[in-house]
Amino acid sequence: MKKCLRLNHISKTYQDENGETQALKDFTYAFKQGHFTSIVGPSGCGKSTLLSMISLLEKPTTGEIYLDNSILTRKNCNIGYMLQKDYLLDWRSVYQNVLLGLEIRKNVTSETKAYAKNLLAKYGLIEFQDKYPENLSGGMRQRVALIRTLATNPDVLLLDEAFSALDYQTRLSVTEDVYRIIKAENKITIMVTHDIPEAISMSDEIIVLSPRPATIKKVHPITFDIENRTPLATREHPKFSKYFDLIWKELGEDG
Repeated sequence: MKKCLRLNHISKTYQDENGETQALKDFTYAFKQGHFTSIVGPSGCGKSTLLSMISLLEKPTTGEIYLDNSILTRKNCNIGYMLQKDYLLDWRSVYQNVLLGLEIRKNVTSETKAYAKNLLAKYGLIEFQDKYPENLSGGMRQRVALIRTLATNPDVLLLDEAFSALDYQTRLSVTEDVYRIIKAENKITIMVTHDIPEAISMSDEIIVLSPRPATIKKVHPITFDIENRTPLATREHPKFSKYFDLIWKELGEDG
Protein backbone atom coordinates (compact mmCIF):
# COMPACT_ATOMS: atom_id res chain seq x y z
CA MET A 1 0.00 0.00 0.00
CA LYS A 2 1.31 3.45 -0.93
CA LYS A 3 2.03 5.86 1.91
CA CYS A 4 0.17 9.15 2.32
CA LEU A 5 1.18 12.22 4.31
CA ARG A 6 -1.92 14.17 5.40
CA LEU A 7 -1.92 17.66 6.83
CA ASN A 8 -5.23 18.31 8.56
CA HIS A 9 -6.20 21.95 9.25
CA ILE A 10 -2.64 23.02 10.07
CA SER A 11 -2.10 26.54 11.40
CA LYS A 12 1.02 28.19 12.81
CA THR A 13 1.15 31.33 14.95
CA TYR A 14 4.33 32.90 16.33
CA GLN A 15 4.44 34.96 19.52
CA ASP A 16 6.79 37.94 19.89
CA GLU A 17 7.00 41.18 21.85
CA ASN A 18 4.70 42.88 19.34
CA GLY A 19 1.98 40.25 19.64
CA GLU A 20 1.03 37.36 17.39
CA THR A 21 1.99 36.67 13.77
CA GLN A 22 0.04 34.00 11.95
CA ALA A 23 2.23 32.33 9.32
CA LEU A 24 -0.07 29.56 8.13
CA LYS A 25 -3.83 29.12 8.33
CA ASP A 26 -5.99 26.01 7.94
CA PHE A 27 -3.69 24.10 5.55
CA THR A 28 -5.21 20.76 4.56
CA TYR A 29 -3.70 18.51 1.91
CA ALA A 30 -2.75 14.87 1.25
CA PHE A 31 0.69 14.23 -0.27
CA LYS A 32 0.91 10.87 -2.04
CA GLN A 33 3.81 8.45 -2.42
CA GLY A 34 5.38 8.66 -5.87
CA HIS A 35 4.06 12.19 -6.44
CA PHE A 36 6.29 15.24 -6.72
CA THR A 37 4.50 18.26 -5.25
CA SER A 38 5.84 21.82 -5.43
CA ILE A 39 4.72 24.69 -3.23
CA VAL A 40 4.98 28.26 -4.53
CA GLY A 41 3.81 31.54 -3.05
CA PRO A 42 4.81 35.11 -2.19
CA SER A 43 8.03 35.64 -0.24
CA GLY A 44 7.52 35.28 3.49
CA CYS A 45 4.18 33.52 3.18
CA GLY A 46 5.16 30.47 5.24
CA LYS A 47 6.43 27.93 2.72
CA SER A 48 9.53 26.99 4.71
CA THR A 49 7.51 27.03 7.94
CA LEU A 50 5.36 24.31 6.41
CA LEU A 51 8.42 22.15 5.72
CA SER A 52 9.69 22.75 9.26
CA MET A 53 6.44 21.36 10.66
CA ILE A 54 6.46 18.34 8.35
CA SER A 55 10.06 17.62 9.39
CA LEU A 56 9.00 17.95 13.06
CA LEU A 57 11.42 20.83 13.65
CA GLU A 58 8.42 22.94 14.67
CA LYS A 59 4.99 22.06 16.03
CA PRO A 60 1.74 23.30 14.49
CA THR A 61 -0.23 25.69 16.67
CA THR A 62 -3.37 23.83 15.65
CA GLY A 63 -4.06 20.81 13.45
CA GLU A 64 -2.47 17.39 12.99
CA ILE A 65 -0.08 15.74 10.57
CA TYR A 66 -0.63 12.07 9.75
CA LEU A 67 1.38 9.40 8.00
CA ASP A 68 -1.37 7.13 6.73
CA ASN A 69 -3.64 6.78 9.80
CA SER A 70 -1.12 7.59 12.53
CA ILE A 71 -0.01 10.96 13.93
CA LEU A 72 3.40 11.77 12.46
CA THR A 73 6.26 11.20 14.92
CA ARG A 74 9.98 10.58 14.68
CA LYS A 75 9.31 6.95 15.48
CA ASN A 76 6.89 6.22 12.64
CA CYS A 77 8.34 8.33 9.84
CA ASN A 78 11.79 8.97 8.40
CA ILE A 79 12.09 12.49 6.95
CA GLY A 80 14.80 13.48 4.46
CA TYR A 81 15.50 17.22 4.19
CA MET A 82 17.62 18.72 1.37
CA LEU A 83 18.56 22.39 1.79
CA GLN A 84 19.79 25.17 -0.51
CA LYS A 85 23.46 24.34 0.06
CA ASP A 86 24.90 20.84 -0.21
CA TYR A 87 26.77 21.12 3.15
CA LEU A 88 29.26 18.43 2.13
CA LEU A 89 32.16 18.16 4.56
CA ASP A 90 35.40 18.97 2.73
CA TRP A 91 37.52 16.60 4.85
CA ARG A 92 35.32 13.58 4.12
CA SER A 93 35.24 11.58 0.88
CA VAL A 94 32.06 11.27 -1.19
CA TYR A 95 31.29 7.90 0.38
CA GLN A 96 31.98 9.20 3.89
CA ASN A 97 29.67 12.17 3.23
CA VAL A 98 26.93 9.84 2.03
CA LEU A 99 27.19 7.89 5.29
CA LEU A 100 26.90 11.00 7.48
CA GLY A 101 23.13 10.85 7.98
CA LEU A 102 23.35 7.19 8.93
CA GLU A 103 26.11 7.97 11.43
CA ILE A 104 24.04 10.74 13.04
CA ARG A 105 21.13 8.29 13.38
CA LYS A 106 23.49 5.61 14.72
CA ASN A 107 22.36 3.30 11.95
CA VAL A 108 25.58 2.33 10.17
CA THR A 109 25.31 -1.40 9.51
CA SER A 110 26.55 -3.68 6.76
CA GLU A 111 23.06 -3.44 5.22
CA THR A 112 22.81 0.36 5.28
CA LYS A 113 26.39 0.73 4.00
CA ALA A 114 25.56 -1.63 1.13
CA TYR A 115 22.41 0.39 0.38
CA ALA A 116 24.43 3.62 0.28
CA LYS A 117 26.99 2.07 -2.07
CA ASN A 118 24.19 0.78 -4.27
CA LEU A 119 22.77 4.30 -4.55
CA LEU A 120 26.20 5.63 -5.59
CA ALA A 121 26.49 2.91 -8.22
CA LYS A 122 22.89 3.25 -9.39
CA TYR A 123 23.25 6.98 -10.02
CA GLY A 124 26.70 7.12 -11.56
CA LEU A 125 28.87 8.24 -8.64
CA ILE A 126 30.56 5.04 -7.52
CA GLU A 127 33.80 5.91 -9.34
CA PHE A 128 33.94 9.15 -7.29
CA GLN A 129 33.36 7.52 -3.89
CA ASP A 130 36.94 8.16 -2.75
CA LYS A 131 37.12 11.71 -4.15
CA TYR A 132 36.65 14.80 -2.00
CA PRO A 133 34.03 17.56 -2.52
CA GLU A 134 36.62 19.98 -3.91
CA ASN A 135 37.06 17.60 -6.87
CA LEU A 136 33.35 17.69 -7.79
CA SER A 137 31.33 20.05 -9.96
CA GLY A 138 28.38 21.90 -8.43
CA GLY A 139 25.96 19.50 -10.05
CA MET A 140 27.78 16.44 -8.77
CA ARG A 141 27.86 17.89 -5.26
CA GLN A 142 24.06 18.24 -5.35
CA ARG A 143 23.72 14.63 -6.48
CA VAL A 144 25.92 13.51 -3.58
CA ALA A 145 23.80 15.61 -1.19
CA LEU A 146 20.64 13.96 -2.53
CA ILE A 147 22.12 10.47 -2.23
CA ARG A 148 23.23 11.28 1.34
CA THR A 149 19.58 12.18 2.06
CA LEU A 150 18.25 9.06 0.34
CA ALA A 151 20.76 6.78 2.11
CA THR A 152 18.61 6.98 5.26
CA ASN A 153 15.73 5.59 3.14
CA PRO A 154 13.24 8.37 4.04
CA ASP A 155 9.49 8.03 3.64
CA VAL A 156 9.19 11.76 2.88
CA LEU A 157 11.71 13.88 0.95
CA LEU A 158 11.66 17.66 1.48
CA LEU A 159 13.47 20.04 -0.88
CA ASP A 160 13.81 23.66 0.30
CA GLU A 161 15.06 25.77 -2.64
CA ALA A 162 17.48 22.90 -3.18
CA PHE A 163 18.93 24.18 -6.48
CA SER A 164 18.96 27.94 -5.89
CA ALA A 165 22.71 28.09 -5.19
CA LEU A 166 23.56 26.76 -8.68
CA ASP A 167 24.05 28.74 -11.86
CA TYR A 168 21.27 28.46 -14.45
CA GLN A 169 22.92 25.94 -16.78
CA THR A 170 24.01 23.66 -13.93
CA ARG A 171 20.56 23.98 -12.38
CA LEU A 172 18.88 22.68 -15.53
CA SER A 173 21.24 19.69 -15.66
CA VAL A 174 20.84 18.91 -11.96
CA THR A 175 17.04 18.99 -12.09
CA GLU A 176 17.24 16.31 -14.79
CA ASP A 177 19.37 14.10 -12.54
CA VAL A 178 17.39 14.79 -9.39
CA TYR A 179 14.02 14.24 -11.06
CA ARG A 180 15.18 10.88 -12.45
CA ILE A 181 16.52 9.76 -9.06
CA ILE A 182 13.47 10.88 -7.09
CA LYS A 183 11.02 9.23 -9.48
CA ALA A 184 13.01 6.00 -9.35
CA GLU A 185 13.00 6.01 -5.54
CA ASN A 186 9.20 6.54 -5.35
CA LYS A 187 9.10 8.85 -2.31
CA ILE A 188 6.57 11.39 -1.07
CA THR A 189 8.37 14.49 -2.38
CA ILE A 190 7.58 18.09 -1.44
CA MET A 191 9.58 21.00 -2.87
CA VAL A 192 9.44 24.67 -1.92
CA THR A 193 10.67 26.98 -4.67
CA HIS A 194 10.40 30.53 -5.99
CA ASP A 195 11.22 29.26 -9.49
CA ILE A 196 7.93 28.69 -11.34
CA PRO A 197 9.52 27.01 -14.42
CA GLU A 198 11.43 24.65 -12.10
CA ALA A 199 8.20 23.74 -10.31
CA ILE A 200 6.33 23.12 -13.57
CA SER A 201 9.12 21.04 -15.09
CA MET A 202 9.41 18.66 -12.12
CA SER A 203 6.01 18.48 -10.46
CA ASP A 204 2.92 16.31 -10.62
CA GLU A 205 1.02 19.10 -8.89
CA ILE A 206 1.73 22.65 -7.75
CA ILE A 207 0.18 24.23 -4.67
CA VAL A 208 -0.12 28.04 -4.88
CA LEU A 209 -0.23 29.75 -1.48
CA SER A 210 -1.77 33.10 -0.60
CA PRO A 211 0.14 35.85 1.23
CA ARG A 212 0.62 35.40 4.99
CA PRO A 213 -1.19 33.89 6.75
CA ALA A 214 -0.76 31.35 3.99
CA THR A 215 -3.73 29.33 2.84
CA ILE A 216 -4.07 27.13 -0.24
CA LYS A 217 -5.15 29.44 -3.02
CA LYS A 218 -5.10 26.89 -5.84
CA VAL A 219 -3.84 23.38 -6.64
CA HIS A 220 -2.76 22.74 -10.24
CA PRO A 221 -2.33 19.18 -11.53
CA ILE A 222 0.62 19.28 -13.96
CA THR A 223 0.28 16.84 -16.84
CA PHE A 224 2.19 16.50 -20.09
CA ASP A 225 1.45 13.93 -22.78
CA ILE A 226 5.13 13.00 -22.98
CA GLU A 227 6.46 9.46 -22.93
CA ASN A 228 9.34 9.16 -20.45
CA ARG A 229 8.82 12.69 -19.18
CA THR A 230 11.87 14.73 -18.16
CA PRO A 231 12.14 18.33 -16.89
CA LEU A 232 13.86 19.52 -20.09
CA ALA A 233 11.25 17.85 -22.30
CA THR A 234 8.42 19.58 -20.44
CA ARG A 235 10.04 22.99 -20.98
CA GLU A 236 9.70 22.46 -24.74
CA HIS A 237 6.04 21.38 -24.55
CA PRO A 238 3.28 23.84 -25.64
CA LYS A 239 1.47 23.42 -22.29
CA PHE A 240 4.50 24.66 -20.36
CA SER A 241 3.95 28.34 -21.14
CA LYS A 242 0.24 28.02 -20.38
CA TYR A 243 0.99 26.66 -16.92
CA PHE A 244 3.55 29.41 -16.38
CA ASP A 245 1.15 32.20 -17.39
CA LEU A 246 -1.58 30.79 -15.14
CA ILE A 247 0.60 30.47 -12.03
CA TRP A 248 2.42 33.75 -12.64
CA LYS A 249 -0.93 35.54 -12.88
CA GLU A 250 -2.14 34.01 -9.62
CA LEU A 251 1.01 35.07 -7.79
CA GLY A 252 0.84 38.52 -9.40
CA GLU A 253 -2.65 39.05 -8.02
CA ASP A 254 -1.09 39.05 -4.56
CA GLY A 255 1.72 41.45 -5.45
